[in-house]
Amino acid sequence: MNPPSGPLRITLRPGWWLDRDDAGPGVPLQEMLALLAAIDATGNITGACRACGLSYRHAWGVLRRFEDLFGAPLLVTHRRQGSELSPLGQRLLWANRRIEARLMPMLDSLASELQEELQRLLPESKPHLRLHASHGFAVEALLQHMQAQAPGLELRYRTASEALAALDAGECDLAGFQVPLGAFEPAMLEHYRQWLHRDEHLLVHLAVRNTGLFIPAGNPKRIVGMADLARPGVRFVNRQVGSSTRHLIELMLRRLDIPVGQVQGYENSEFTHMAVAAHIASGMADTGIGVETAAHRFGLDFVPLARERYFFALRKELLDQPAFRALLGVMQGPSYRAFVGQLVGYDARDTGRVQTLDEAFG
Repeated sequence: MNPPSGPLRITLRPGWWLDRDDAGPGVPLQEMLALLAAIDATGNITGACRACGLSYRHAWGVLRRFEDLFGAPLLVTHRRQGSELSPLGQRLLWANRRIEARLMPMLDSLASELQEELQRLLPESKPHLRLHASHGFAVEALLQHMQAQAPGLELRYRTASEALAALDAGECDLAGFQVPLGAFEPAMLEHYRQWLHRDEHLLVHLAVRNTGLFIPAGNPKRIVGMADLARPGVRFVNRQVGSSTRHLIELMLRRLDIPVGQVQGYENSEFTHMAVAAHIASGMADTGIGVETAAHRFGLDFVPLARERYFFALRKELLDQPAFRALLGVMQGPSYRAFVGQLVGYDARDTGRVQTLDEAFG
C-alpha cells in the first residue's frame, strides 16, 4: 500500500444544526452562517455570492429556507443601498463568532493531539516536540508554520501555570508563559517560581505584546482604566481561573484596593482573548482584558495597560536536539518573524532569542 503523497492534517471545526421534535435529520447552518458573514462584510448579496462561490439564486434560496424555519427575516434590503442583516441575522452571526472564538483553540489543540497519536502509528513516523501554552496569536501562527516541518509540533492549549507544571513534571518539552514588564513583573515571577529553575531551564523569547482593556467602539461607558471596573453599571468579562491574565487582573485590582466583589461580572469568564473580544463586541459585557490584536479584529477600542513578554521555557538538554533546532529555525526565520511583527500590538524584534533566566529577568 502506497502512503499518501503529502502530510496528513487533522482539522476540527464547530458546526450548528437545527433539530426538530417532529423527527428527521438536523438541518446544518454552516452555509447560511457563511453567507450572513459575507453579506455583513460586503454589504450586498452579489458580493456575498462571489465571496462564497454561490449563485445568486442559490443564495436567496438558502436565506428564504432559514427565514421560513425561524419565522423571521434574516436580511433587510434597502432599495439602491444594498442589504444589511436583520436583528436576528446579526444575533446569529455574533453567536457563531463567539462560539468559534471560544471553541477553535480547544479544537485545534485536540486536532494536534489526534494527529500526533495517529502519526506515531504510521510508517516512517517522525519525532515531535510537545508544546503546552496558553492560546495566543503568535503561538497559533507557530503551529501553522511548523505544519510543513519534520519533526512536527504537538500543541496543547493550557494556562501558563499548567504548562510550566507540565514541563517541571516532564510531560512536555516547551511551556509558554507571559510576564508583564514593569511593576507587576516581580509578583508574576514569584507566581511562576516553583516551576522555573536557573540550573535546569532556558527561555526562548516569542514576542512582546500589548495587553489592555477592550471597550466597544466609541467607548459609550467612558472607561479609561482599571478603576472604572468598580463603577456601577460597568459589566466585566474575566479570563478563566488559573490563567495568567486573570492573575494580572487580580494584581492590578489589589494595587487599587478594589475588592473583586465590586467588579460586576468578575466571575464570568472566557478562555481566549478572542472569546473575550467577541463577548464584548456582541454586547454581553462592557469591557474585558486581553491582547490588542483581538480588540482590533473585533473592531473594539483598546486602552493599554501593560506590555508583556511571552516566553517558551525548556530544559537545557533540549537545546542541541534536532527537533528543537528545527523549531528555532522557524522562529528565527523571516516568514514567521514577519507574520508575528504584523500582528497588531506585537513586537517580534527578539523572536527566537535563547536566554537564561538571569539574562531575561536579572
